[in-house]
Amino acid sequence: MPRRARAVLLGALAGAATIAEADTVACHLTYGGQTQIVEARPSASPYNEAPVAMGSYFLFRIVYRQEPADLAGIKLYAYADRDSGPVIIHQASHPSTAANRAKHGFTGLQYVYEPVRDGELQYWCELRVGAAT
Repeated sequence: MPRRARAVLLGALAGAATIAEADTVACHLTYGGQTQIVEARPSASPYNEAPVAMGSYFLFRIVYRQEPADLAGIKLYAYADRDSGPVIIHQASHPSTAANRAKHGFTGLQYVYEPVRDGELQYWCELRVGAAT
């Protein structure tokens, strides 16, 4: 391969690697003996992030904002999925610069209980800096 073509190819690959890497929040959700990992990238609007169903009782939503600086942060929401619609039963706020601990990320292991059906959701979340997408 000619030197110039190689340089162009390497430059394109380096650019692609930059685009394909982003910070993400990854939450490990466990319900009924099953674990699911839900990830979120920074979003400009908290309203764009839809909740993810976990089993038939829980919904979980991650809102990760890096900008504007005064609204930057990570918010985690758990909802009970009731016949009348979702009801928030847990909300946690963390700085967008949260640091992972040696075990269970930046949140530690958390337990959320759905009061009507007595379900238990466990979760912990980690910040993945420069994660491949």
